[in-house]
Amino acid sequence: MDHTPADILAFGEAMVEFNQTGQGEGRLYLQGFGGDTSNFAIAAARQGARVAYVSAVGDDPYGCWLRALWDREGVDHSSVKTDPDAFTGIYFVTHDTEGHHFSFFRAGSAASRYRASDLPLARIAQAKVFHLSAISVAISNTACDAAYAAIHAARNAGVKISLDTNLRLKLWPVDRARAVMLDLIRHSDICLPSYDDLRVITGLQDPDDLVDLCLALGAKTVALKLGGEGALVATASERHRIAPHPCTPVDATGAGDTFAGAFVARLLAGDTLVDAARYAAVAAALSTEGYGAVEPIPSSARVRAALSSNNITETI
Repeated sequence: MDHTPADILAFGEAMVEFNQTGQGEGRLYLQGFGGDTSNFAIAAARQGARVAYVSAVGDDPYGCWLRALWDREGVDHSSVKTDPDAFTGIYFVTHDTEGHHFSFFRAGSAASRYRASDLPLARIAQAKVFHLSAISVAISNTACDAAYAAIHAARNAGVKISLDTNLRLKLWPVDRARAVMLDLIRHSDICLPSYDDLRVITGLQDPDDLVDLCLALGAKTVALKLGGEGALVATASERHRIAPHPCTPVDATGAGDTFAGAFVARLLAGDTLVDAARYAAVAAALSTEGYGAVEPIPSSARVRAALSSNNITETI
């Protein structure tokens, strides 16, 4: 069960999504899937990476739906537990003039009951990248302990750590989020923060200052997601602004996860920092043109078809 090597092993909570559409006076919802690290895994898999997921789901229809999703997407879920005494989390997405809003029903979920003793340690050691997010550690104390145990196992095996900040203040107080998130950045090789997340926890406003902070903490590669403004990517030796790809957005749910999954997949495939970031920016933009976190994630073929248009990179 735990012997198939994966390029990327992602850890966190997958959920079933109900996303408000513009139909039926707002009363019609599209059933889909979400959970930031699962979105990441699917985005990476659609770009050709070998991906496996580590989590737990309930013994319920939602857990079965997620396993069927991962089967369709080619994401190995043999290291996802079924917890017979818990449920699979769900969430709702609503939309208004200020953007999209989330309502989560996850307290006590199967993934939140995940423990360090559940980890497939041998499998973590075989991966090239272990990916997690701040949500992965915020959903419960046991999940946080499991995340840190996985980080240490990955570190000891020479596996790179990929981190998406994904700050959710409904899950924990800002002071705790700040302390843990900054510590996770210290452990990361590939840091994938959003501008708003870092601005909230640091008080810094300038994107370059935020990237400098992540590098100073120890991150080797930083891709700061700037939403509609594109991205700023950097290592200790290079820095580039990535222009946003033109798109007609209807729902930004999961766009940051798509960027992250595509970026890591392309780095593993051998792309340069700039090429991986350009590719990821296109993938993220295309993912906003449909409803839901997963269904609009573009395939590699669609991203490549769009890559020739309007991507300007500024080397700083």
